[in-house]
Amino acid sequence: MRADRFLLLSFFLVLLQGCGGEGNFSDLQAFMAEVKARPKGSIEPLPKFQPYEAFSYNASSLRSPFQPPIKVETVSRPKGSKEIKPDEQRVREFLEGFNIESFEMVGTLSNGAGTYALVSGAGGVHRVKVGDYLGRNHGRIVAVDTAAIEVVEIVPDGDGGWLERPRSLVLKERS
Repeated sequence: MRADRFLLLSFFLVLLQGCGGEGNFSDLQAFMAEVKARPKGSIEPLPKFQPYEAFSYNASSLRSPFQPPIKVETVSRPKGSKEIKPDEQRVREFLEGFNIESFEMVGTLSNGAGTYALVSGAGGVHRVKVGDYLGRNHGRIVAVDTAAIEVVEIVPDGDGGWLERPRSLVLKERS
């Protein structure tokens, strides 16, 4: 066991011998002195960023530039009349709050009081008769038969007058 201790102690002494003493580090010291003697660099300041400015796109209602322009002939457009106008004093009915395109005729009912049409839309099936109003353009029902509902809408002509525009809701075929 003494021999093992002696070998171990000898080994550590040899290792320590390599680390100690006057080593020649003159090249390392010269390099460190050169690096320390170099002029100090400067760091550029951070660039000034412009704050984000929100952009509001206002041309969404205009014609797409990727589609050809539509030629509108004002000569062929019908002119409205000052005598035709909607009754603004009338109390609006529930079905006038919806576009007429959202309705479809699904059937008819008849009894002693007359013929009623059944229209689907606006969240359910509704019973309408001649004289009732339907759609947002002051559409008055003028005729009801088993195949269609005839409606006359009063729409502006764009020049301050009003036009009567006939529309039909045809019975939807069930398959």
